[in-house]
Amino acid sequence: MSVQQEPLVSVVTPVYNGAVYLRECIESVLAQTYSNWEYIIVNNCSTDETLQIAEEYARKEKRIRVHNNDQFLDVIANHNRAFTLISSNSKYCKQVSADDWLFPRCLSSMVRVAEANPSAGIIGSYQISGDVVKWQGFRYPRAIVPGREMGRRAFLTRQAFVEEQPVLGFGDPTSLMYRSDIVRRTPAFFPNPSPHADTSACFESLRYSDFGFVYEILSYERIHPESQSSTSKQINRQLAQNLSDLLQYGSFYLSKDEFEQQVTEALEFYHRFLAVNYFARSRGKEFWDYHKARLKELGYPLTRIILLKAAVRTILRESVNPGQAIAKLRRHLFSPPPKSDLGTEQARLGAKGMLAEGWKK
Repeated sequence: MSVQQEPLVSVVTPVYNGAVYLRECIESVLAQTYSNWEYIIVNNCSTDETLQIAEEYARKEKRIRVHNNDQFLDVIANHNRAFTLISSNSKYCKQVSADDWLFPRCLSSMVRVAEANPSAGIIGSYQISGDVVKWQGFRYPRAIVPGREMGRRAFLTRQAFVEEQPVLGFGDPTSLMYRSDIVRRTPAFFPNPSPHADTSACFESLRYSDFGFVYEILSYERIHPESQSSTSKQINRQLAQNLSDLLQYGSFYLSKDEFEQQVTEALEFYHRFLAVNYFARSRGKEFWDYHKARLKELGYPLTRIILLKAAVRTILRESVNPGQAIAKLRRHLFSPPPKSDLGTEQARLGAKGMLAEGWKK
């Protein structure tokens, strides 16, 4: 396919204070074997050298454009701003986070699968994250999964993803490519302010499109303490967003019985996680303010009696070795390990303390 025949791909990088890694990110776009792309870097009022680096590359390469925000936006709003800036002529939209990079065949391989499967609104791929390969679970050589099947699979196996297989799922923005028509379909492609709004966008988009997959490692996700994913994991915002997505989209992908069961299981898992942290006394005000506010917003206000019941259920369920079971739960949720395991005696004392404090239903 000649450059003239290649569909235009809009590559976007929303960035705030990304100077440390931005050059490597930009160089990875310049190294693509695919030629017909535009690259839009959206600087979100950075205070480091981000803007200077972006403008330096834009002076050298006409396919690079730099947009400098007039005022600071939150993370998801800045992503949505980037999506609004893509060319009206672009057929595909590819995000790359400023601290990640693309391998040289990324655009060409994803476009190839997308062009061969016009119903695919989202194209996924393998991704190296630290020292693991993420977004597994697809069966080669199947290149297309119907949208409803993909969303259903995500909901029915999501708890297993959280507990056992964090390498599974739709993907993240750097590992995915979207059809530009889908991105343009709504004013805000990422439909909520959660750090996991990209997953919500997948559930929304797969209601009317299919999911394609490339069986190649096409991107690298850098893991470091300042990244959005690391920050989100510290509070574990994903549990609240999992529940939110389930409540908003689950009834489309699941039967009535499946939906009710998934909501019950998601709440039980969420409550167990919170109970562990309450008894271990390992979290601060920010953590509790966040989770109490989110659960109230979703229609499931948190009380201490709920935490007590969750702790008791967990202990009864794992009566042989409750300390080991709760330590396993914490590890699967990427939380910092507690100073000691929560054993039966600790739970008993914690429950006594909660009742003494007089929390009500």
